Amino acid sequence: MGYQRQDPVIPPQRDLDDRETLVSEHEYKEKTCQSAALFNVVNSIIGSGIIDFSLVLLIKGGALSGTDTYQSLVNKTFGFPGYILLSVLQFLYPFIAMISYNIIAGDTLSKVFQRIPGVDPENVFIGRHFIIGLSTVTFTLPLSLYRNIAKLGKVSLISTGLTTLILGIVMARAISLGPHIPKTEDAWVFAKPNAIQAVGVMSFAFICHHNSFLVYSSLEEPTVAKWSRLIHMSIVISVFICIFFATCGYLTFTGFTQGDLFENYCRNDDLVTFGRFCYGVTVILTYPMECFVTREVIANVFFGGNLSSVFHIVVTVMVITVATLVSLLIDCLGIVLELNGVLCATPLIFIIPSACYLKLSEEPRTHSDKIMSYVMLPIGAAVMVFGFVMAITNPQDCTHGQEMFYCFPDNFSLTNTSESHIQQTTQLSILNISIFQ
Repeated sequence: MGYQRQDPVIPPQRDLDDRETLVSEHEYKEKTCQSAALFNVVNSIIGSGIIDFSLVLLIKGGALSGTDTYQSLVNKTFGFPGYILLSVLQFLYPFIAMISYNIIAGDTLSKVFQRIPGVDPENVFIGRHFIIGLSTVTFTLPLSLYRNIAKLGKVSLISTGLTTLILGIVMARAISLGPHIPKTEDAWVFAKPNAIQAVGVMSFAFICHHNSFLVYSSLEEPTVAKWSRLIHMSIVISVFICIFFATCGYLTFTGFTQGDLFENYCRNDDLVTFGRFCYGVTVILTYPMECFVTREVIANVFFGGNLSSVFHIVVTVMVITVATLVSLLIDCLGIVLELNGVLCATPLIFIIPSACYLKLSEEPRTHSDKIMSYVMLPIGAAVMVFGFVMAITNPQDCTHGQEMFYCFPDNFSLTNTSESHIQQTTQLSILNISIFQ
């Protein structure tokens, strides 16, 4: 046990355009088609991100160094200290993401089951703790026990399809519900002093670097050119979905928008209840992607990159058990997303890929890739430092498990809105019939 030498799988510096491959012949014998890999990337991006240039830069760095994992790339570039730092970050990000997914699944699905006629809302079997435990045992653990990430291609396709349904529901409610929700003061100000906190959350959402090499290796005859095409297609799909989610969500609730958007909707909204169910399933299906990465990090650091069948099961069960226990103790999603974004996702997205490429590439400084790398490094450092400080000094309000004030038309004491906005909330007693049913 301990640090293991990372042997390169492919000969470095062959033809860096198309023929540099990052997968050994004995690994991933069951190759997926490009479409399956595309859905794996989209699932990872939506469940967790949007970055284009940085993703291509990462694989180019692997080609330049002759390595096939993020860890081995950093090890080849910066040696043992860089390897350990990257391993810690690459483990913490997906591990915390697993925790956040459990929180979302528990919160979301508990509200779904509460809508079943005749079910007592206080029933322990529909509580978030029981749902987290049940979904872990019946879904996330079995899916996470796969050894080949290519087997998750169909699961990711289902997750992407459900995400499209959810987007339709959010758009429909933006039209029918949005005009009746009072707008917060300065709702349309583009950026406020604490805007950098949003960058941390976006970094959490916009990352899939930690599993990029896994998805890349699942391609049939993986090359940098093929990966670039795949990433561009995935990014277009993901940008479209994420922009529409963000726009429709904020247009509906403005400053009342919660870290988990579905926390904003009233529990008696049947259409949103169906959306919550789809969302919960989507999160559960995204969870194994993160578990694959945590297990790979542990395998590389402590087991030389290979896990026996027994240790494969043991490590998977241990990681999921710890993540589940932590998620049972935490119920506020916003701070989890912020801290994971600024401390883990930001260096994985902005700093490390740029630093590796700058050190490995022999291109002139005026090359476009190097110019972008020089820009990304200081941006990442600034977001990491200032984002952490602001996340601690200006924590988000968390209304976990509470109905929002506009779900109770007679309760005006919770708002600081104008008289005209209060008059709008009185109309919600009628909307509970016309919109939510």
